Amino acid sequence: MKYAILSTLLFGLLISGCRPTNKVNRINPSETTDLSGRWNDTDARMVSEEMISDALTKPWLNQHNRQHQQSPVVIVGNVRNESMEHIDTEVITKEMERAFVNSGSVNVVASSDERQDIRQERLEQQEFASLETMKEMAQELGADFMLIGNISSVVDETPDRRTLAVFYTVNLELVNVETNQKVWIGNKKIKKLIERRNYRG
Repeated sequence: MKYAILSTLLFGLLISGCRPTNKVNRINPSETTDLSGRWNDTDARMVSEEMISDALTKPWLNQHNRQHQQSPVVIVGNVRNESMEHIDTEVITKEMERAFVNSGSVNVVASSDERQDIRQERLEQQEFASLETMKEMAQELGADFMLIGNISSVVDETPDRRTLAVFYTVNLELVNVETNQKVWIGNKKIKKLIERRNYRG
């Protein structure tokens, strides 16, 4: 019996010793990391920072404030990924929403996807919440502008496919919901040169 237990323990140790272990290092989220050459968090951060700075300093904001004596209301619409990679455009739009709200200069309302849950909650409150806490229907804040845009990419590579250049273009626009007028257009370009040293075509 003792030999059986000992054998089981030794077998377990052998199995655990054969498992590959991963080394994990925590680094500063703002540190640049380019492992594959594909679109990554550094690219998204660069785009977000530049778009936020540009959007909050261009004339559309002051013009709206002077004309309406109140901060504009923005809603996020469709930002299309037209590149050949998987790019989560929400990473950029969420950063812009955060900056808009925290600036105190631009109001942001929930997107069409987000507000479905909120509307359902408000509808259920009509039946289940007390009169003192029930939220009224048809009191939503209408958006003045919609944020839309796209991300596209162009790839060029050598015949042996060992070296390639990837050119990304990010376009974001604020469009007046009532008039369809484009009041701000932001553009950010990123170009990467990738060398595949161990590539075998």
